[in-house]
Amino acid sequence: MNIFDDILNLRFIDYLDVVLVALLLYYLYKLVKGTVAINIFIGIIIIYGVWKLTEFLNMELLSGIFGGFMRVGIIALIVVFQPEIRKFLLMVGSTNFNRRRKFLKQLKFLKTEGTIETDVDAIISACNKMSMSKTGALIVLERNNNLDFLAESGDEMNIKVTQPIIESIFFKNSPLHDGAIIISNNIVKATRVVLPVNNEKSIPQRFGLRHKAAIGVTEKTDALALAVSEETGHISYFTDGEFVVFEDTTELIKMIKKDLA
Repeated sequence: MNIFDDILNLRFIDYLDVVLVALLLYYLYKLVKGTVAINIFIGIIIIYGVWKLTEFLNMELLSGIFGGFMRVGIIALIVVFQPEIRKFLLMVGSTNFNRRRKFLKQLKFLKTEGTIETDVDAIISACNKMSMSKTGALIVLERNNNLDFLAESGDEMNIKVTQPIIESIFFKNSPLHDGAIIISNNIVKATRVVLPVNNEKSIPQRFGLRHKAAIGVTEKTDALALAVSEETGHISYFTDGEFVVFEDTTELIKMIKKDLA
């Protein structure tokens, strides 16, 4: 009966606390799902459960060992989960920024006439041409997260986006075709960029380093990525570290414009 009395005496803030913890655990699980980190995450939950069980059973020796591990292990966890922690913080920061930006967009008097929108149609037209000629390409579209730290690995540019420009960059005999290009506010800001490659997720064998790099950059930042396969000519679209399925280029253009909005 004491348990039921305690439940009835819980305050609203206590229920809210439980719900928020459950949501936090759920999003943490979604963050590490599909990666090797999920096994570590499950292992930590098991160790924590055993620790609390040994405390409840007054098993002082085991409780002390597990308790010491949990207290000291937080430093090791930060090292082990560094990529996931970084992605989580980026996700939280980008989400808040997006909300603020959408709110400001509703205030028409704060809008400037000089707002530049990326020419998605020109980019996809170039991808279609490169697809037909099986010209490999990797295009990164910057959103909220500044990609200057990646652009520094390549050649700095300041060229307005047009279909011929993109095609000429990735032309097989061009000195700029190797690596990725970064586009921001309808400007090619860098070429020959080296991107972080994802080595954890399994992707179809027909896809190579371009697609792994596209997954890697969209995992670590909120950028969007397009890859054109040199072997098949297939165009792939990535966001949040995942392949995005589309029926045709018309749908792809709509999706990219929506994601950039």
